[in-house]
Amino acid sequence: MEKLEKDVKYGAETWPVKRVQEKKLDAVEMKMPRFMCRVTKVDRLKNERIRGTTKVVELSEKTRESRLQWCGHVMRRDETYVGRRVMQMEVPGGRARGRPKRMWMAVVREDLRNKQLSEDDVFD
Repeated sequence: MEKLEKDVKYGAETWPVKRVQEKKLDAVEMKMPRFMCRVTKVDRLKNERIRGTTKVVELSEKTRESRLQWCGHVMRRDETYVGRRVMQMEVPGGRARGRPKRMWMAVVREDLRNKQLSEDDVFD
């Protein structure tokens, strides 16, 4: 079952996901447990109850967990590892006009803050 959950995420641990996108993913992901339990929206059962019945965790929570695991994996590698060098790299030049794109490291820092962890805890 664990392998199936990892396959479903399609490398989502590397996506800089916005909250709106997380909500949409969770909504789409809830369709299958609802279908399995033969529950419709008209039945007005809460998602938590359906998740408890099917023992399925929110996709956003699993993605958050995978993102932190991936960050820890990359940060524990040696300095010559390409993933580590890319994370620490500074790109020269200016940004385009408008709101900046959401960066992956900002999402990881937010996840760490939500779990009440520091960036040093990544090495544990």
